[in-house]
Amino acid sequence: MPQIPTLGLGTFRLKDQQVIDSVRNGLELGYRHIDTAQIYGNESEVGRAIAESGVPRSELFVTTKIWTDNLGADKLIPSLKESLHKLRLEQVDLTLIHWPSPKDEIQVAEYMAAVLEAKAAGLTAQLGVSNFTNAHLQQAMEVVGAEQIATHQVEIHPFLQNRKVVEFAREHGIHLTAYMPLAYGKVMTDPVIQEIATKHAANPAQVALAWALQQGFAVIPSSTKRANLESNLGALNLTLSDQEMAAIAKLERGERLANPDFAPQWD
Repeated sequence: MPQIPTLGLGTFRLKDQQVIDSVRNGLELGYRHIDTAQIYGNESEVGRAIAESGVPRSELFVTTKIWTDNLGADKLIPSLKESLHKLRLEQVDLTLIHWPSPKDEIQVAEYMAAVLEAKAAGLTAQLGVSNFTNAHLQQAMEVVGAEQIATHQVEIHPFLQNRKVVEFAREHGIHLTAYMPLAYGKVMTDPVIQEIATKHAANPAQVALAWALQQGFAVIPSSTKRANLESNLGALNLTLSDQEMAAIAKLERGERLANPDFAPQWD
């Protein structure tokens, strides 16, 4: 199985020409991991940007996510086929369950079995979960086995470090992907991060990404600006000291940015 590239391109909130430009710029700059979702309403545009990029399919890692309306055993695979049609792909590299079923109306066992079936049918190379509590993750492991869960994608940034979730996933050998790693740009104005950035002749976004990367997380920042997309790649060449890592660890303040009304009871 291809490893999940550590630095990917998120497409949340990007629509129409904006997402086409972002993905096209990203691919030109060297990004090879593109993250989308059914609910983003941009799979067709992402597919178009990929198709027009000329980048060989074998070099790309494309993730999509199953929306809560499609978690039923009768809906999951048809919805994934529709996503593939929009993305102009025969297979995605990774399919995530985007959120646990609201109020657990549909059991974890039902949708994990369905996504495993999608993998067996060749619609997705790997499967994973997103926004799961530790209890949901435990249930998912009981159905498919921890070794089948390629990643758990959760909100992680210096102001929400999600330590209980991180610790539980690590205990079971499950990889983590940090979404919103820049906290919607809030890292840019944090004095601790700014000071570390100055020392490294870097910018705060690069520091926040390096902090996540050094912990072994994949990160999927998004940007509409080519210069920022390019700059974010600089995080791959930045190494923070133990003291700097510890200073950023102290910024935890439980600041959760993705908390819709259907979210589970967080750990």
